[in-house]
Amino acid sequence: MAPRPARKSGRPAAPPAHTTSLEEAGRFARVEDDGHVFLLVDGEEHAVGQYPDATREEALTYFVRKYDDVVSQVALLEQRVEAKAPSSDMAKTARHLRTQVGERTMVGDVLALEARIDALLEAVSGLEKTERAALDELKARELAAREAIVVEAEELAGRDPATVQWKASSTRMNELFELWKAAQKNGPRLGKGTEDALWKRFRSSRTVFDRHRRAYFSQLDTDNAEAKQSKEALIKRAEQLSDSTDWGHTAAAYRQLMDEWKASKRASRKDDDALWARFRAAQDRFFEARKADNEAIDEEYSVNLTAKEALLVEAQKILPVRDLAAAKKALQSVRDRWDEAGKVPRADMGRIDAGLRRVEDAVKSADDEHWQKTNPETKARTTSALSQLEATIAQLKEDLAAAEGAGNSSKIATAKEALAAREQWLEMLQRSAQDFS
Repeated sequence: MAPRPARKSGRPAAPPAHTTSLEEAGRFARVEDDGHVFLLVDGEEHAVGQYPDATREEALTYFVRKYDDVVSQVALLEQRVEAKAPSSDMAKTARHLRTQVGERTMVGDVLALEARIDALLEAVSGLEKTERAALDELKARELAAREAIVVEAEELAGRDPATVQWKASSTRMNELFELWKAAQKNGPRLGKGTEDALWKRFRSSRTVFDRHRRAYFSQLDTDNAEAKQSKEALIKRAEQLSDSTDWGHTAAAYRQLMDEWKASKRASRKDDDALWARFRAAQDRFFEARKADNEAIDEEYSVNLTAKEALLVEAQKILPVRDLAAAKKALQSVRDRWDEAGKVPRADMGRIDAGLRRVEDAVKSADDEHWQKTNPETKARTTSALSQLEATIAQLKEDLAAAEGAGNSSKIATAKEALAAREQWLEMLQRSAQDFS
């Protein structure tokens, strides 16, 4: 016997939306006076249940409402399938509804409803296949993304620790870890075996990376300590020299210290800057003292500079050299007084010395030229060459006359060519010989 639903004011509750009319339901049911209801399916009767103490219409309405309730649920599932909503539990719900209809405890066109449910189950199956394909594609993309994370982590871990930019690389490794956690939390599951294998590789890469990073910075700390100790020793030597007044020797020593400083390893940035400031302070103290001493000396030598500038003006009047003997005598006089004038300021030494050197070079050049002209050996060689060349020319003239007398054009041409060349040489030697006269 079916339970009797609660009623208000002695009337059955309003039928749900999309209800089956009693006239239509009457085609599929038979109701007895005592409230028993029978479902007619292909000419066969199925006892649906009893609705006692009610009219025939009320009894029929009760069991039609159960049918309409299933119809509403089927319609809702059909809408979800049409909208391609997630298929989770759809098939289970549809099979449950199919079971309900198959129990024949409701009144309506159960065969048509069963056909709709069967079509719905087939549609849900297709939707599930589509979702599985989409999920498989999503998993493939997720697997590729996880694999890319692992490969990049392995690449970071496999780098030579001496070449790694640790700040940037550490930041990137942390970013990869955050990407991994986000994928683990929000991405599709890839299967325990796959995820465990990828995580093992990723975790191993992070472990190796962290070990290399710790070893690198541990060695860096050691190197920084050694560099600091080495530079402390250089600073001590620099500070010991800072009060020296042996300007030349100490300046050379500071240059050597600077070379050693440049060749030494760097300490940490903070330490290295502080060490350099101390080293530079020791140098500055020495070089500032040397500068002050040089300035004092330069001031003392300024009087000597005035005297040498006057001597330089006097020396420049010797040029151009017209009388070599007078020029040499005048230059010697300037030289004697030049040494007596003493030293000049360091900044003017090059200019002053270069000015006198130009005059000395000019006088020496004039002296060398005069010697070349009056050299007895050179004169004798020139005279001998002239005599030989004149004899050769005389012989060539005789050869030319003989060739012309014989009418031998080939010998004439050869003799003329040789004669022209010797006469040209003769002219050059004669000009040179004039310089010895």
